[in-house]
Amino acid sequence: MPGFSASDHAHMARALRLAERGLLTTSPNPRVGCVIVRDGKIVGEGWHRFAGEPHAEVHALAEAGDKARGATAYVTLEPCAHHGRTPPCADALIRAGIHAVVSAMQDPNPKVSGRGLEQLRAAGVEVRSGLLEDAARELNIGFVSRMTRSRPWVRLKTAASLDGRTALANGSSQWITGPEARRDGHRWRARSCAILTGIGTVRDDDPQLTVRAIETRRQPLRIVIDARLETPPQARILDGGGTLIACAQADPRRRAVLEAHGAEIIELPNPSGKVDLPRLMQRLAERGINELLAEAGFRLNGSLVREGCVDELVLYLAPSLLGPDALGLVNLPAIESLAAGRKMRFHDVRQIGQDLRLVTRWAD
Repeated sequence: MPGFSASDHAHMARALRLAERGLLTTSPNPRVGCVIVRDGKIVGEGWHRFAGEPHAEVHALAEAGDKARGATAYVTLEPCAHHGRTPPCADALIRAGIHAVVSAMQDPNPKVSGRGLEQLRAAGVEVRSGLLEDAARELNIGFVSRMTRSRPWVRLKTAASLDGRTALANGSSQWITGPEARRDGHRWRARSCAILTGIGTVRDDDPQLTVRAIETRRQPLRIVIDARLETPPQARILDGGGTLIACAQADPRRRAVLEAHGAEIIELPNPSGKVDLPRLMQRLAERGINELLAEAGFRLNGSLVREGCVDELVLYLAPSLLGPDALGLVNLPAIESLAAGRKMRFHDVRQIGQDLRLVTRWAD
């Protein structure tokens, strides 16, 4: 990119790797890394670790000490200029005597975007932005979605046989894939703010929907789409409390029973008497949900796709065949021609154990 040297790229790449260390921990805040360089040498590093704790710039400045004066700070996101749970990072950089700031991207929050960079410029700090911006956006794709679209980035995760079947006709789906793929699936859970499923999956599989296969300091919010409040009180998804159940009509007796088991109930009916999924996405964004992982059956999968709630598909393909009577991936209406099908593009393809993991996004 014009205006940025090879060393600029190397230092920002290092800042992005630092930011990745907060992949599982910073929610609902963005993942941010910072590298401070003076006379060609790194004198301070930091990353944002947990919401409510110091930001990446503060950690890097603390490590740099007096060496920060006259140095250049490489930050993966525009330094904040507003008071939240922590003081503004732009102020800290100015007080430390930083000479220049290179940011990968501006803050996507329309209420604050550009203010941090403007404050730095006003204080005489040299400012450049846009270095490795695509990588920085990808790292915080959910935060960007929440700030710019008022909805989370939604991944639909499922496992299927080579003939595209996700469960037997009797609903059995455990386990189509091998242990390596299932462990990888838990990492997707761990980076998500919330996990969503439907009442059908709750009845058929009785899932916990918790992160177990990898170490994590927090568990995502669990959400059940249950139009008629049919979730059994003994369902494992209610264990530990805090589960959110979105319904279309809350029967008072059933509501009282589920609330007694620690569930939170919200009513979001649509004109068809089902849960209004787009409105649910807006409500989740208001709660600070950046990334939402949907692990549901083919009926709810179809509803999420039809109503425009899915951004990305994470599909594990197992080397097996289940036959035509097994359930498919997504319940969608019939189309008259191949051209009428919605096109996706491959974003990432790799082998996980004996299975293949495909990550796809909409082509249009």
